[in-house]
Amino acid sequence: MRTRIFFLMAPALVPVLFFIFWEGMADAVNNSLILPTLEEIGSLLAHPFTAVIGMGTLAGNIAISLVRVLCGYAAAVLIGVPLGVAMGYYAGLHRLLNLFLGMFRPIPPLAWVPLVLAWFGVSSLATVMGLPRSALYYYCNNLKISMLFIIFIGALFPILTSSVHGVQTVSRILVDSARVLGASEKDIFLKILLPAAAPSIVNGLRIGLGVAWMCLVSAEMLPGSLSGVGYLITHAYTVGRTDVVIAGMISISVVGALLDLGFQWVERRKYAWKQLSR
Repeated sequence: MRTRIFFLMAPALVPVLFFIFWEGMADAVNNSLILPTLEEIGSLLAHPFTAVIGMGTLAGNIAISLVRVLCGYAAAVLIGVPLGVAMGYYAGLHRLLNLFLGMFRPIPPLAWVPLVLAWFGVSSLATVMGLPRSALYYYCNNLKISMLFIIFIGALFPILTSSVHGVQTVSRILVDSARVLGASEKDIFLKILLPAAAPSIVNGLRIGLGVAWMCLVSAEMLPGSLSGVGYLITHAYTVGRTDVVIAGMISISVVGALLDLGFQWVERRKYAWKQLSR
């Protein structure tokens, strides 16, 4: 019984010790600019719908950031998954594109910032679509093309690489057996190739979403940004509100962890057979 209780409580032990250490250090430093107390940070997190330093609410900025991440991430999925599957299935296409795309893979998303600003400036989806001044215009105006591109380029390569790997590692015996039994290319693709490669593709989607969320703060520091968690963190630093900075960081961590848990749930429910096949 004691072993079972310890097993259940063990994951909470390190966070509790960390919080005790944090509070002790905050009391010793006694300077909120350097290290705010847990009470100050908790107060901000407990009131997410209260305006913070004149930059809107914490919840509102999180919502804007989440929309930006999902838009850039969706573009990466729509391009990365089909292209990765095609490259993994067709050897000729893989030889044609692999070296070229591999040249861009090591480039950090932040390195694109000067070029992206030269290309897109502060253009948004609202200006690109030519929307009239309305409520929809102000929502779409928060989605700057430069921000979406940085998020897109950060998420694209993990998704693309995992999709290629997933298709290439499908057993050729399964594909050849299906052909011998008279299966069409469409049946092979939909009933063998995609289901077998799906765990790797989903893992790439999971990694890509994490990278997209990490690129968010950098994207929201670009000119033209007046909202979002990244912009809130940057502005809070300039006015000496370290508690807001840490609250924003915790918000990013929590939202990112929840999104990651969603992918883990899908992997456990839909692809448990992958673990049994090892």
